Amino acid sequence: MLFRTVIKKNPAVNARKRCKRKFIYYFPKGYQGQKFIAWERQYKLDAHIKFQEEFNEIAYKKLLRQKDYQSIAAGIVRIESKTNLLFSFEKMALRDAIRSPEGAKAFSIGLYDYVYGKDSLQTRFERFVTVIAGLPRKQTRVLTWPLVTVFGFLANPAEHIFLKPRVTQAAAAKYKFDFDYRSKPNWNTYLSLFNFATQVWNDTKDYKPRDFIDIQSFIWVTGSEEYPD
Repeated sequence: MLFRTVIKKNPAVNARKRCKRKFIYYFPKGYQGQKFIAWERQYKLDAHIKFQEEFNEIAYKKLLRQKDYQSIAAGIVRIESKTNLLFSFEKMALRDAIRSPEGAKAFSIGLYDYVYGKDSLQTRFERFVTVIAGLPRKQTRVLTWPLVTVFGFLANPAEHIFLKPRVTQAAAAKYKFDFDYRSKPNWNTYLSLFNFATQVWNDTKDYKPRDFIDIQSFIWVTGSEEYPD
């Protein structure tokens, strides 16, 4: 009886239960259900599969040796364009940035290092942020959280997770998770997102998560206005 009372009065536990109830309201069979797969998972998985078909480590390295950086960058951007993960202004900003030979080269080499490099994730992430920050800018800024995180996420959702700032902040608040958010891409915020994702993963183990596609989708459902509370 005492244990039940403690659980009842724990705001974080109650908040997480509410978020799980909301998720199951929309997706009664959890991550494995066909509705979840159709609405939230499949298009992200399709983009991941396409990325690995065209830009797996061996194929990507071969393309870099050929130095056709604009074709590489355009091909990667084309894969992302089949998703709705970036806002239209972010898509346009990146297309503008890779039109120049210098921008295409920096993006192509930088993304390879981020996805397939051997250094720690922190080191690779921070280098990639520097690459994105240095891309040519026409009108709209390219250094946004979605743009920095989307390509790693599509390339390898077992290691990388995608960050939509407003929705993730809303989800963290509902989850009673202390999300260390700062608007400029930085490692501490990305690490905090991984901590949030780990908490969600542990709390939804009974839904059988496969990778960060499932976890990012749970966060999206929790925080997005597309799924009213």
